[in-house]
Formats: sequence, C-alpha cells, structure tokens
Amino acid sequence: MAVAERLPQLKQDTDILVLPEMFTTGFIQDPILLDQASSFADATIAAVKGWSSRFNIAIAGSFQTKEGRNTYNRGFFIEPSGEASFYDKRHLFCLSPESKLFTPGNALPQVIRFRGWNISMIVCYDLRFPIWCRNRKHQYDLMLVPANWPSARSYAWKHLLIARAIENQAIFVGANRSGNDDYGNYDGMSYIFDPLGRMLAPGTSETSSPVSDRKNAASGFIYAEFSKDDLQKMRMKLPVVNDSDDYNIIGME
Repeated sequence: MAVAERLPQLKQDTDILVLPEMFTTGFIQDPILLDQASSFADATIAAVKGWSSRFNIAIAGSFQTKEGRNTYNRGFFIEPSGEASFYDKRHLFCLSPESKLFTPGNALPQVIRFRGWNISMIVCYDLRFPIWCRNRKHQYDLMLVPANWPSARSYAWKHLLIARAIENQAIFVGANRSGNDDYGNYDGMSYIFDPLGRMLAPGTSETSSPVSDRKNAASGFIYAEFSKDDLQKMRMKLPVVNDSDDYNIIGME
C-alpha cells in the first residue's frame, strides 16, 4: 500500500514519521532507469511536504536525486512548516551496485531541532561505522536510520542499532523497508531502541512482542513514545560522554 494511503491511519499525536530508504523507488540498478527515477526527486519532496503539512508531523526518509553527473541517496527531514533538511548517504554498500552508481556524501550528518528534540539522520549502511555516528557531547537525542537491510543480515542490523543507541546515549529508530527482492526478505525488521539498548518498538519478526505492537506493525507502523526528562536523567546518572575521546574527520564539513 502506498504511503499516502496509509497516512490517515497514523495516530493523531504522532510527531515524527520515518520512512524506509528509497521509499518511492527502491534501489534501481540500471543506470538509464536510475536517471529517469531521479527526475522525480522534486515531486517526491513536494508530496512529502504536503503530507507533513496536512498531518502536522515531521517526515524523514531517503530518495534518489541527481546533481550534474552525480547521483545521491539523499536523506530528508521535512517539517510541517515546509522547512527541509537533507543528508547525502556517505557509505555506499560495497556488495551492491550502489557503490558504483551513486556518489558518496561529503558532509557529516547535521543536527535538526524539532519540538524540543535534537535529531540527526544517517542512512542504512552508515550504521556500520561508529565514528560516523558518534554523538559528540550529546549533540543529538534521536537518530533516524531509514534502511534497506535484508534479513540475511538481520542479526547485524538489530544489534548495530542496539550498540549505537548505547554508545551514543540516544534513541535509535531503524525504519526498514518491506517485501523482498534478489537480496532477500525485509519484512518485520523496523525497530526503536532507547539509550540503554532496550527495545521500545519491535518489528513483526519479534515473536515476544505484544499483540498491540504486532497489530501496529502489520498496519504499516510501529510506535514509541519518548520522554526528554527521562533521557536527560539517564545521561546525568551515567555521564559516560565525559570520558569519550575527541577526534576530527579530515575533509568533512
């Protein structure tokens, strides 16, 4: 079912919706088709802006776009006001044509302020690289991860989300695609983890999940509620950021 058809089913108090990586097209491996798909980039953002305004929610995800000869896997965060923030995926998956057809981003993930929360974004394969995700001095509270991660590597996906949440003392939202393709199956692998690595919202593959969670996942959404006060108390009680190493990534903005 298309995103536009599912949006009226969202809970009314939802603040942020995270869509999967390349949610409009999936990964296209043919260069000619890729160029054609990239021509719809403006239409994609226009549609997302309309949804964000109509439902009064921020919407994040990724799409493909082209600038000159370069094609990017571009993450987006669209606010109800129409303000848009973008991030170009840095790490392109070496075992797929993505690394040959797309251009890696050259800027660190930015931090966006929305409804009192500091929010950042990476895309799928970026999750494997801890320095790239590093939460320096608690710059972000919430990390969004649109993804296209197959079940063949589901153990890594889930546990990398847990590890990144713990080491960065932040909430991690992994929004994975559904369905299947030549690389495998993708269903039931969207998760939300708190800064202690505890699952706030499981995918449908989690047999121990409550009936209500399974119902939400089956309808296309999983939900979690966060408390900024609880997050701050946890960080004060366990101030590990004070012991973290400082560093610079050469050549990054």
